[in-house]
Amino acid sequence: MKKYLMAGVAGILAGTLISTQFAGPLLAQEAEKSSNVYEQLDLFGDVFERIRAQYVEEVDSEELIEAAIDGMLSSLDPHSSYLSPKDAADMRVQTSGSFGGLGIEVTQEEGFVKVVAPMDGTPADIAGVETGDYITAVDGSSVMGMTLDQTVELMRGPVGSEIVITVVREGVEEPFDISIIRDTIKLTAVRSRVEDHTIVLRVTTFNEQTYPNLEDGLKKGVEELGGMANVDGIVVDLRNNPGGLLDQAIKVSDAFLEEGEIVSTRGRTPEDSERVNARPGDLAEGKPIVVLINGGSASASEIVSGALQDHHRAVVVGTKSFGKGSVQTVMPLRSDGAMRLTTARYYTPSGRSIQALGISPDIIVAQPPRLPEADETADAPKLRSEADLRGALNNDSFTEDERRKIEEERAAAEESAKLRDEDFQLAYAIDLLKGLSKIGN
Repeated sequence: MKKYLMAGVAGILAGTLISTQFAGPLLAQEAEKSSNVYEQLDLFGDVFERIRAQYVEEVDSEELIEAAIDGMLSSLDPHSSYLSPKDAADMRVQTSGSFGGLGIEVTQEEGFVKVVAPMDGTPADIAGVETGDYITAVDGSSVMGMTLDQTVELMRGPVGSEIVITVVREGVEEPFDISIIRDTIKLTAVRSRVEDHTIVLRVTTFNEQTYPNLEDGLKKGVEELGGMANVDGIVVDLRNNPGGLLDQAIKVSDAFLEEGEIVSTRGRTPEDSERVNARPGDLAEGKPIVVLINGGSASASEIVSGALQDHHRAVVVGTKSFGKGSVQTVMPLRSDGAMRLTTARYYTPSGRSIQALGISPDIIVAQPPRLPEADETADAPKLRSEADLRGALNNDSFTEDERRKIEEERAAAEESAKLRDEDFQLAYAIDLLKGLSKIGN
């Protein structure tokens, strides 16, 4: 019996020895890493104290630490950043849908400040700022070498004050100035209107108002057309929509999906990953949908277009989207500040990441540049038809009511065609829905 006990004890001791032999180097590596981290923190403290004591001018310790934190976060990716108490408060106001500013969403690309999208009806939009513009100076001061937050801070100012931004635009040889008057930005997240028998839902941003606005706008459009039976289809216009709240993108996608995955997010660990599925119910009752996107459609816009595209619930029309496929979490910090940290990538239902690639439209339709008025052919001569010829026979196969209906339909088609001069992409989407509706019938 003693032999068995000894063998048992010997086995335990041997196992302990072997585990210790393998664990030893790993523990040593972890200890070395921790030691290196503490050495770097000591180095940071040393530099911080030397700046406080020896810099040519007295510095504010709080500002110095905030700058260090911001530098640490902004070095990770273009979307991670530190939010001062004021910036954090501004962000909370923006997501509620009303704030002061210019009305542009910007990002940083290879050291340059790039316009993701001007928001509809805002001072920047009215002044002519376009998606893809690069801002090189603000009020004559170069922004080269500045962080994105520093540039945004330069562009802030009192409502009613003027700002001049210098812009570099593709296709324009020289940089040029754009003067903008700052104003209070009151965003209507979704504007709805009826074009012919199509309901157009223009989604400008994803804030707390987006889904309620969309639901209300769709309902009013259906009522205006006298019921869903008279609706050809729905256009969800996400052009120049820079994104916003993830939960609103999920709700908008869910509004048109009966089932299936909407989006998945994958973080650093399995605990940080999540899948979101649609619940039964389609606000459009199966009517065809066209989603419009362009290079200014980013983030939440890409979640919606990707979800509807992967489920073959919508035809995506326009040009390639911006390609922001990451999720930021805003984490409160002491003193009412916050940090915006990239914590996950998101994936469309088919499992594709659109990070840096964007959503590719099913049908590529570019928006042609508007021609100068002198080049427009408004005064083109009218072509003559059979009905214009002297003595032409009458059409006796239709009643007066039938003939009147044909004329009304023709007038409506001609009115719809005028939209092509104003917004070619939207006109294309409406024509596509009209065709799909005819096939469905």
